[in-house]
Amino acid sequence: MQFLLETAAPVAASPHFPLAFTLVYVVGFIAAVTIGSIAWYNSKRPPGWENKERPDFVPKVDKD
Repeated sequence: MQFLLETAAPVAASPHFPLAFTLVYVVGFIAAVTIGSIAWYNSKRPPGWENKERPDFVPKVDKD
């Protein structure tokens, strides 16, 4: 019984959720939203958006 208590103690002292793991998901989400937004704005316009101006922060991507 004493052995089980000694081995379980270091696990309880460790952090519950690693910060690096969270940062990878947050940065990945931001990158996915940014890249997806650029791709959407450079694709064919959906109905009703044909004559709308492109936002200044979206780069123009040529098909060539």
